[in-house]
Amino acid sequence: MNSQPSGAPAPIPAPSEEASHDWRTVVHNDPVNLMSYVEWVFMSYFGMPKDRANTLMLQVHEQGRAIVSRGEREQMETDAQAMHRFGLQATIEEDAE
Repeated sequence: MNSQPSGAPAPIPAPSEEASHDWRTVVHNDPVNLMSYVEWVFMSYFGMPKDRANTLMLQVHEQGRAIVSRGEREQMETDAQAMHRFGLQATIEEDAE
């Protein structure tokens, strides 16, 4: 039962703990995709300059993963899903930095 009088605005819920955190999208190395393709995906989807896309592609290749975007969780989920549509392995995680 609602104790608010009818016509009164509903209270705005406090932001959840999850909403206050920043998130990041991480692309992981895989044995399938060519390095040039991964670089192209980063340039195409994120609009990265070639040198930045190349740096991140090499990080994926050499270190096994690279952070490709940071922001609100919903956008990071969208970015990870986009990477999946391009055939790349991607996850999201809380940004501890």
